[in-house]
Amino acid sequence: MKYEVDELDHGIIKHLSIDGRLSFTELSIRLQVTEKTIRLRYKNLIEKRILEVVGVVNPLAVGLKAGAIIQVKVKANSISDTIEKLKDIREIRFITLTTGEYSLLFQITVKDQEKITEIIREVNKIEYITGVNTIIQLEVYKNTFEYIF
Repeated sequence: MKYEVDELDHGIIKHLSIDGRLSFTELSIRLQVTEKTIRLRYKNLIEKRILEVVGVVNPLAVGLKAGAIIQVKVKANSISDTIEKLKDIREIRFITLTTGEYSLLFQITVKDQEKITEIIREVNKIEYITGVNTIIQLEVYKNTFEYIF
């Protein structure tokens, strides 16, 4: 049975996407329900895998100053194998299947341009990849974890 996210769930998700450290007490005040209701809803959102609370790292603060978005072309019938190989590269933080000329797109955030080059060389060794397009990120102006639904 599919879980339907209601207005209260949306409120919890919205507030936690802005500040994941909000207490159940503070959430209950902001959403005008009891703390017990918040606690039960939170537990349910976690159990249903609708919500995941994690610490978000500021890449610049930990010395990760270079980023790239990399698109790859993949041999026919090899997307799943390619995804598995890409998942093994620690620096890849996001992988998505896309439409168009490039089947996959992934993102890396690393310490410097040399590390981007190293990752691209490693990606080019994957036998299923037939083409690579690298987009170097110069500045990031918005990076949010708020979802509008």
